[in-house]
Amino acid sequence: MTIPQAVGLGVAGDELGKKIAGDEVSVGRTVTSTAIGAGLGAAAAGTLAVAGVAAAAPVVVPLAVAAGAVSFVKSLFD
Repeated sequence: MTIPQAVGLGVAGDELGKKIAGDEVSVGRTVTSTAIGAGLGAAAAGTLAVAGVAAAAPVVVPLAVAAGAVSFVKSLFD
């Protein structure tokens, strides 16, 4: 997985967080967006690991953390 893919998943996580927690910047929305972004990153990396493209641990954890971090930052400034 690459940085642009992590950014894309993080942005998607924040957009889903907006739909769930509302458009206003708040702690609840930040937590929701971060959790969703990390979940999307883990799911995307897990899908690749199951498909046999890469080993699970070296890919899943960094992608989940990166996507969650992007969602966290985006939720604070949007």
